[in-house]
Amino acid sequence: MSFWPTKPIKLASLRTAEAFRRRLTELGVWLPCDDEIQPKSDSPLIRPLDQVRVNGKLIGNRWAVQPMEGWDGTTDGRPTEAVRRRWERFGLSGAKLIYGGEAMAVRPDGRANPNQLIIDSDRRVDLERLRSHLEETHQSRHGSSEDLVIGFQLTHSGRFCRPNAQGDSEPRVVYRHPVLEKKYPLKSDEAVLTDDEIKVLIEAYVAAARVARDAGADFVDIKHCHGYLLHEFLSARVRPGKYGGSFENRTRMLREIVQGIRDSGNAIDLGVRLSAFDFVPFQEDSAKASSRAPGPGIPMDFSERLPYEYGFATRQDNPVEYDLEETFAFVELCHELGIKLINVSAGSPYYNPHIQRPAAYPPSDGYLPAYDPLIDVARLLWVTRQIRQRAPENLIVVGTGYSYLQEFLPLVAQAALRDGWTDSVGLGRIVLSYPEIMVDALEQGKLVAKKICRTFSDCTTAPRNGLASGCFPLDPYYTKSPDFERLKAIKRGSKP
Repeated sequence: MSFWPTKPIKLASLRTAEAFRRRLTELGVWLPCDDEIQPKSDSPLIRPLDQVRVNGKLIGNRWAVQPMEGWDGTTDGRPTEAVRRRWERFGLSGAKLIYGGEAMAVRPDGRANPNQLIIDSDRRVDLERLRSHLEETHQSRHGSSEDLVIGFQLTHSGRFCRPNAQGDSEPRVVYRHPVLEKKYPLKSDEAVLTDDEIKVLIEAYVAAARVARDAGADFVDIKHCHGYLLHEFLSARVRPGKYGGSFENRTRMLREIVQGIRDSGNAIDLGVRLSAFDFVPFQEDSAKASSRAPGPGIPMDFSERLPYEYGFATRQDNPVEYDLEETFAFVELCHELGIKLINVSAGSPYYNPHIQRPAAYPPSDGYLPAYDPLIDVARLLWVTRQIRQRAPENLIVVGTGYSYLQEFLPLVAQAALRDGWTDSVGLGRIVLSYPEIMVDALEQGKLVAKKICRTFSDCTTAPRNGLASGCFPLDPYYTKSPDFERLKAIKRGSKP
């Protein structure tokens, strides 16, 4: 790893692709990067995803919008005007794959925040209108929605449930995690789900998938990432019984959800967003903090927990490295179950955010990166490449980690697609500030610099402090909102 003596090099200061590649060489990592944005007629970004159809549709291009919440629904789990605006911007993006929209809790008690959307029969009409609004916006701006594929992401937040009040945790967990619980303590073993409770929860996923079909979704994503419930099942080696221990048991809930969906007569297509690897939880190195900035992130002490049994695709002898053997097995299982899309992420924003959302600036409760975030970007793209190489051709692989690349995003994206690193380039938080980034790249051959996300992390600092999430520095909708002044006051009182 290459450690910063002071602060990171700003990517915007690297004026050319050659300078960007030199920086990668200095760091000892490699990413494909072209010298210039290819014309629309020649760009791999514009080619359809033709290896498989989703709900009978050919996905019309090679970039996707990742699921993004705004912590801004109603307290009874319905869309607000802010939610509709965000989905409208997803439609404006030009992406032909809307991968999940945002996480929707399959039960009210499974929400990660009190304003998260809920997917059930009482809210079907609201979700149908939300999907229709996105589709109509896309068609108005881009001419056709026949090749537009929209999914709904199904979730239960597990260890990170906060369904009733900001900051009030009501966790439901798969097993006791002795390292993570130093950061997020549990009151008792009552938080651990029983096998009978898991069966009831599976029924909630099956019912939610039916609502998604009836609301017009083309597929549902069965969320297995970021430390939420189904991701935690994948690392449940220490859980006794039929949902823990062996790989077969740790993937049983996915198999039973899929079986339940199919047994109910629901033919909706399926995807899985997967944290393809995990690391031990990290924390701020407070000894290196100052009055103006937090310290860098360091691993929490795991020395007494070796072999480390609490991570999925985590090296048990060194849990700050990955081991993809079970990742490949999981992807193969997904294919056997008829799942058509795999969306690659990593770790959790709650306990090791740098490995799945590389950023130059941390949120208010975060830590500075201990090394250049380009290393984390390269790791995500390299893991996606390995999955793409091993996965069956008729399984769509969606990549993650591109937002940090800023001006170099289109150059890396088109090269990664052409060289077979991924099937689709997933765009996350950069869409909040600049939904039409790929449209501008393809139609204008350049980007609008003032719209590009610089990873200030305000979209995370705000919800960490009970506010809605959005791009406060660059999106006038949020810059003019009362929450912007509240956010500035919060940041003045915090280390960042």
